[in-house]
Amino acid sequence: MKILVAVDGSEFTRKMVAYWAAHDEWLGKQHSYTLLTVVPQVPPRAAAVLDRELLQGYYADEGEAVFKTLREFLTRQGIAATYLSKTGRVAEVIAKTAIEGDFDLLMMGSHGHSQLGGLVMGSVATSVLASCKVPVLLVR
Repeated sequence: MKILVAVDGSEFTRKMVAYWAAHDEWLGKQHSYTLLTVVPQVPPRAAAVLDRELLQGYYADEGEAVFKTLREFLTRQGIAATYLSKTGRVAEVIAKTAIEGDFDLLMMGSHGHSQLGGLVMGSVATSVLASCKVPVLLVR
C-alpha cells in the first residue's frame, strides 16, 4: 500500500505517530511511505522584499525541523520513507499531493474539534476530507 503521511510536528502529529507505531497493520516494509509537511507561504508582500535564497532556506529549514524526529523514529523501525516539504495552503497541498501521487491512503492527525468548532475555526482535516478523493485515516 502506498501511504501518504501528513505531518506538522505538533502534538497531534506525535499522537498519530504513536497510533501508527502501535498498529502493525500500518507500519511495515510491505508499505511505501511518503511523509509530507506543508509550510505556509510567507505573505506575497513580505516575500517580495526578501532574498529568494533566504526564503527558500527558511522553507527548507522549517520542513526539516518537522522531519527530524520522524526520521529517527522510522530509522529505529527499519522503515525507509520519502520526505516531501512543500509550501502553500496546507489543506489544498495535502489533498493535491494525495491525489496526484496516486496514494492508496492518506494518514493524518486531527485536533478533534467539534463540528461547530470546525465550522467556525475551519479545519485542515475537514478541508482535506472535503476535497480529497483518496481514503483518509484521521487519528485524534
